[in-house]
Amino acid sequence: MSKKCKTSVKGCKKSTKSELFVIPMNKLLFGVLFCTLLLLSCEQKKSDFSEKVKVSLRNVGHQLLLSQKDSTSLVLPVQQLQEDQYKMSFQNNLQIEPSELVTIINSNFKKADLPAKYRVEVKNCANEEIAYSFEMILNEEKSIIPCSGRNLPNSCYVITVHFTSEKGKGLTPIYIFVSLLFTLLIVIVVWYLNKKTENPNSKDSGTQKLGAFLFYPDQNKLVKQAVEIPLSKKECEILSIFISRPNEIIKREELTKKVWEDNGVFVGRSLDTYISKIRKKIKEDTSIRLTNVHGVGYKLEVD
Repeated sequence: MSKKCKTSVKGCKKSTKSELFVIPMNKLLFGVLFCTLLLLSCEQKKSDFSEKVKVSLRNVGHQLLLSQKDSTSLVLPVQQLQEDQYKMSFQNNLQIEPSELVTIINSNFKKADLPAKYRVEVKNCANEEIAYSFEMILNEEKSIIPCSGRNLPNSCYVITVHFTSEKGKGLTPIYIFVSLLFTLLIVIVVWYLNKKTENPNSKDSGTQKLGAFLFYPDQNKLVKQAVEIPLSKKECEILSIFISRPNEIIKREELTKKVWEDNGVFVGRSLDTYISKIRKKIKEDTSIRLTNVHGVGYKLEVD
């Protein structure tokens, strides 16, 4: 489009303000995929943490048995009771020395880089009463380790470990749900902004009213009752000038200068030809007329 057309009509072949907020669909899908992968990655980390705890606890169990010179009985599979709670049990009865249990667990957890805040409970298998428990926190001087010198008699025990640090916790189902809901909300908002920008009736789209028509200079077309009437480049430029100055006589010389200046060869009858084409395209609306002012120019009459 010529420079003159750009200066005669606001928004002619220009991006509107609302278009600045358009996010291409491929970028939108990439964002959704990124959020999904992020959530899956967090879930994978949560699973890795659980497996690391189970391996570490099995090693704790084996060391407890070896400390009693038991190399034949088994440590049963470690069970995850809750998101941050695990249970270790044994094939046979054993005797537990509290201070030794504290040392073995603390040493193995440090090697596995597990959270330093946890609570340990030793329960009797028969009645699930707590025979011994202690709690570790970041500051070992404040850790609660009672009765470290009293051995627990030979019996059937289960040991549960409850991590109290946020580091040991993965994403909860409610957190995942809220995250996905938030991602979906972003998708809907971006989709709405895109649709609003694409809507030809948007206030920022540069649409101009012309009788029963809607004129879209940035799209080179007229629209009447959802029927699009395409305009050529020159028709768009000429009509833009008339719409900017309705009911005003515009001289032929001014029209030809604005439309054809710096655009190559101008044939004398070219303007009349384009005026005739525009008349045919707007003739269905009797409230607007493109009239000829003999010897002077043309005028867009709007009732």
